Amino acid sequence: MQAFFALLSKIQKNQFSPFYLLSGTESYYIDTILTALTSKLVEETYRDFDYTVYFGKETNVSKIIETAKRYPLMAKYNLVVLKEAQEISNAAYEELALYAARPANQSIVIFCYMHKAFDKRKKLFKIVEKTGEVLTVKPLYENQIPNWVVDHSKSLKLDLTPKAIQLISSYVGTNLGRLSSELKKLKLVTKPDERIDEDSIEKYVGISKKFNSFELQKAIGLGNFSLAFRITQYLSRNQKTYPLVLILSSLYSYYQKLLLLKGIEGSKDSVSSIGISPYFLKEYEAAAKQLNMRQISAAMGYVFEADLKSKGIKGDNSESHEILETLLLQLFTL
Repeated sequence: MQAFFALLSKIQKNQFSPFYLLSGTESYYIDTILTALTSKLVEETYRDFDYTVYFGKETNVSKIIETAKRYPLMAKYNLVVLKEAQEISNAAYEELALYAARPANQSIVIFCYMHKAFDKRKKLFKIVEKTGEVLTVKPLYENQIPNWVVDHSKSLKLDLTPKAIQLISSYVGTNLGRLSSELKKLKLVTKPDERIDEDSIEKYVGISKKFNSFELQKAIGLGNFSLAFRITQYLSRNQKTYPLVLILSSLYSYYQKLLLLKGIEGSKDSVSSIGISPYFLKEYEAAAKQLNMRQISAAMGYVFEADLKSKGIKGDNSESHEILETLLLQLFTL
């Protein structure tokens, strides 16, 4: 996300603003910006004097503004953080807007509005756009995750094989906070300059390199029912590690990529835009050749129906293994 990295770069260069309005549905980005600012601005020696954290449910805005107008006692800046800002009233946003229009030069306010985007029509948003920094974030799409893993791995100086990237991406999904934690764990337990392959992922992250969502879609794509059935049996026995919702999400994304691949046949330049790594392109092409667009669309429909069943929206209360086994039979009889 370009806006996120641009803001992070400013912070790393000590280019600070008096007011940060951070909002959206991907907490990883908000937490990362908050951590970056706190690391830069708060020294342990001054932590009790010039660093204050408020929570939306437990405070009133006049107290926040009063603290923000106070001069720092020892540090260069007085840092004021408002977490869970979505819990304060609309009237409070208006009061904060008045402060943000003329913020104190000696203070930095970080406004963390979680779980949804802050309303761009509000006065506070429009004012902070002029006097501070606004960042609105949302989760990445599933096909963007492998590239995110590549970029984050590079920032940690980790060298992952394409198979390892695919394995950890399909296992964790779009939870960036958890992905970041798993990569940091790999950083701690592997040697410098070590090439991290699927064996390392299996050992340190706890994912089976033979029985996982990625190998399931591969077996389905190759038409290997026996292997696909064995994988589903393993996944069903290990539901805590492999939640059904993630398996179905991975399968839906897989067929979606096959459908897009069918639509751009002959145009190799467009393959990267649909989230298929060149390393796995031949596997996808082989699977796409076995199905026509009608069959792929039907497969996506079956996966979607299975997802509804897993959430209790459609059908009876089937067990996860029953839903997965029924889906497998449907996918092999397209």
